[in-house]
Amino acid sequence: MNAPTPTGRLAGNDLHLVRTFRAPIADVWKSLTDSESTARWFGPWRWVDKPGPGNEIAYTMIQEEGAPESTALVERCEAPRHLAISSTGPYGVSYEITLEESRGITTLTFVHHLADRGMAGDFGPGWEFYLDLLVDSRDGRPFRKFDEYYPSQRQYYLDLAAAE
Repeated sequence: MNAPTPTGRLAGNDLHLVRTFRAPIADVWKSLTDSESTARWFGPWRWVDKPGPGNEIAYTMIQEEGAPESTALVERCEAPRHLAISSTGPYGVSYEITLEESRGITTLTFVHHLADRGMAGDFGPGWEFYLDLLVDSRDGRPFRKFDEYYPSQRQYYLDLAAAE
């Protein structure tokens, strides 16, 4: 299997990736926010205390070695169009997912707010991998392996980071 072609772009410190689905927005939203659905491609999650924006979730990343559990804060959740998540720790991240539907096609725009553009070399291939897992899980296709994305896509993202 050939290495996937990287699709991301950088605008300032924001890493943007886009995927499209022949599906209603509510169906794609469920793939992103329903624990049973996310368990198929990313990992299951649960509310730590109480549900809703401003509260934490605990999630298990099933594709990572040891399937670690981490926590993240749901900054905003405006079903079925916008989700903003942040976390702290060694790999603290801040990202947003926006969905738009037109004529039966839902477009997912993923934006990772990078603290340092140079981190695009690591985060870019990782998000390409996870977003492709989402697509493949919805289409019933077998999953690729992370080593098909990293390190082969790393230089593409490092070049993006150096370009501005």
